[in-house]
Parts: sequence; C-alpha cells; structure tokens
Amino acid sequence: MALNNTYDARLVQQETAVGAGVQILLLALIGTAIGMGPAGWVTGLVFAIATWAVLSRALHRAGSRTFGPANRVTLGRATLVGGVTALVADSFQDSPPVSLFVGLTAVALILDGVDGKVARRTGTSTALGARFDMEVDAFLILVLSVYVSMAMGPWVLVIGTMRYVFVAAARVWPWLTAPLPPSTARKTVAALQGVLLLVAASAFLPHVVNIGVVALALGLLVWSFGRDVLWLSRTHRATQAAPVAVERRARRELVAS
Repeated sequence: MALNNTYDARLVQQETAVGAGVQILLLALIGTAIGMGPAGWVTGLVFAIATWAVLSRALHRAGSRTFGPANRVTLGRATLVGGVTALVADSFQDSPPVSLFVGLTAVALILDGVDGKVARRTGTSTALGARFDMEVDAFLILVLSVYVSMAMGPWVLVIGTMRYVFVAAARVWPWLTAPLPPSTARKTVAALQGVLLLVAASAFLPHVVNIGVVALALGLLVWSFGRDVLWLSRTHRATQAAPVAVERRARRELVAS
C-alpha cells in the first residue's frame, strides 16, 4: 500500500513538473515570436518556478494521490497566465502585440468556466482545486490591472489588489475568514473583472470609454466586497451576542425561581 501511495505521489509531482515545462516552452515561443526582453523572460521563469513549487507543496500537504482533470485545466490556465505575466513585464520596455496579449488572456478567461464544470462532472471537486482556481483568477486580475494602470493611472491597481488586501485584513480580523453563502452575483462580478479589464487593455474602444469600463469594474467589485464584508460583520456580531443573550436569560430565570 505504501508503494502505491509513493507511486501515485510521484505521478502527481510529475504532472506539476510537466506544467512548468510547458510554461517554459510557451515562454520560448513567445520570446521567439516577439523578441521578448530580459524582464519578460525573468518574470515568466519566476512565475513558472513559483507555481510549480507552491502547487507541489500544496498537493503534498493535501496528500493528493491524483492530480485530477479539473486541476489539469486550471494548470493550463496558469500556464497562459504566466505568458500574460511575461508580456506585461516586457511591456514596460516595449508594448506587446495586441493580438497575442488579447488571445492568451481571452483563452485563460474562457477556461475559467471550464475547470469547475469538469470538476463537478467528474466528481473530483476538492478544496485544493477550488483554491488553485481562485488564486489563478486573482493573479490574472492583478496582472491585468497592472497593465491597464500604465495607461489609466494607479487607481486601477485597486481592482487587482483588493482581494489580497481582504486576505491581509483577515489576519487581523479572523471573522473575515468565515464561509460566505453561495452568491451568483459574487461569481458574476468576479468573472466580469477579467472581461472588463481585457476590454480596456485591448484599447479597441476610445480612451474615455475604457475609463468608464474600468470604473464600472471597480464599482462592481467594491459593491461585491462591501456586501460580503457587511454580511460577515453582521454574522460575527450575532454570533458574539448569542452567548451573552443566553447567559442573561439564564440569570433572569435563576432570579425568578
């Protein structure tokens, strides 16, 4: 039995290593096609190595014996996000071809709706898979916000950093980590962030319109996060108040008796 576990674990690690290899291959193709500079190469390679290391560690800690089809889709998305990240880093020196940038980002966004469906249909949904999917989404939004901010100003970075600020705040206020109820609105707003930022990044529309598009994305995100934080705050206060109410009722009953 131990031998089988070891064998399966090796297969899982091999898949993450293959993912890193595909990432490097994609970087080589992009570099050859557009003559990518050192900033793009270094950023892309760091992304590939960091993704492999973090994912391998997470799989090991979770004791996963198989990688799963949904995680393969997410890993493919992560590979595309690595390519987009390299292009954005390279754009500080030279603007990337719009068609290539839009193409990679669009496929990554489309696949965002695929991995969840694959997980449900194959019965392979896991907490690790959901977290992997969420982290890839969040990082892509961060990278897109960095790219758009170069044309519109640093205020756009609020979109990309809001989720990370929320995670940091949860370390100070642990009640922010409580599970949220399912919400179609939350999922819709999250999905729209990438689409709206890509529309602005493509520069197909007039600059003023793009500013409105990004402002809409930011407004929706602030509303979504604000609604969730308010719900978590109310739930936390109610949870804290319940024991006090019970204690007061017990005291009244004791006095009455």
